[in-house]
Amino acid sequence: MTNAIKQTGSYLEIVSFHLGEQEFCIDIMAIREIRGWAPVTPMPHTPDYVLGLINLRGAVIPVIDMACRLGMPMTEPSERSAIIVTDINGKLVGLLVEQVSDMMTIKSEALQPAPEIIPEVQRDFCRGIVALEKSMVCFLNLDTVIAEQLQQAA
Repeated sequence: MTNAIKQTGSYLEIVSFHLGEQEFCIDIMAIREIRGWAPVTPMPHTPDYVLGLINLRGAVIPVIDMACRLGMPMTEPSERSAIIVTDINGKLVGLLVEQVSDMMTIKSEALQPAPEIIPEVQRDFCRGIVALEKSMVCFLNLDTVIAEQLQQAA
């Protein structure tokens, strides 16, 4: 599992990013690199959240608008936008985000389950909620957000 939580003792290493007014994070072990925004080559007949393709040092990889994938309005790329290149089950996928916020090491206990009031479909996207001092961050489960889509495309 590529997005298995890296635990250093009882700690998790995560990278957080913004989509709209919300903050999300993913496991640092799923990240190959973080790049600035670069135009993509659109492909016909792809889902709305698939923006297109980029050439990453000879490897052609798809770029997904994470906001759109999560049911939010599409991202308007800007100079602050970033593409987080992830390795999901051996496949490279770029994730367009509005802004990478931080790399954090948090205690494992800080990751709490998503409340049951959230519909099950949305809870499947969320590995848990990281409760920080001034905010809460949704820890995304890339296996359900992206990997299932890759399996269907294969």
